Amino acid sequence: MFITEQQLEGQHIILEHLHSGHIEPLQQAVAEGEAWKIWYANVPHPDDMAAYVESAMEGAKKGEVAYAVRHKASGDIVGTTRFYQVDAANRRAMLGYTWYSQSVRRTAVNTECKYLMLQNLFEASNAVACEFRTHFFNQASRTAIERLGAKQDGILRSHQIMRDGSLRDTVVYSIIEAEWPAVRMHLESKLESYLSP
Repeated sequence: MFITEQQLEGQHIILEHLHSGHIEPLQQAVAEGEAWKIWYANVPHPDDMAAYVESAMEGAKKGEVAYAVRHKASGDIVGTTRFYQVDAANRRAMLGYTWYSQSVRRTAVNTECKYLMLQNLFEASNAVACEFRTHFFNQASRTAIERLGAKQDGILRSHQIMRDGSLRDTVVYSIIEAEWPAVRMHLESKLESYLSP
């Protein structure tokens, strides 16, 4: 197994390995904010959550690692994220399928989630690179990825056919091993700012 499998815990969140017991809490989380209605986002409808979780669990057989995100202050499951298209031979993975309930967006949750996952990938698993992909029109996602310190590699034009039949241009970003120390310091600084009075 390339990516070290372990529960990851920070000051704000716990990343729990995704399992069928998370289906109902994730249905409740996604209902808050109704993000599946955003045409350029790949967020599951509550009715599709069982299949979404089962697909992620199937991915685990290919070395993928999916998490449910638990908010420590409330104890609630507030979203999900995963490493996918894991390439053990080249020590690379994509980080995505990330979404959160409305109440924790623009909080420390996403910053700490990415910090814990990238730390596990680069430090515990000795990765060479982490890749991120998002829809060209998903400006919120692009801004969040850029805030991490990821650099844009390029745009894959007409890369995917969306649920509504539209063609998605996919923006590709990455963080490479040599950049991780600076990215780590940046994320630690951001997390400290959330703790400041």
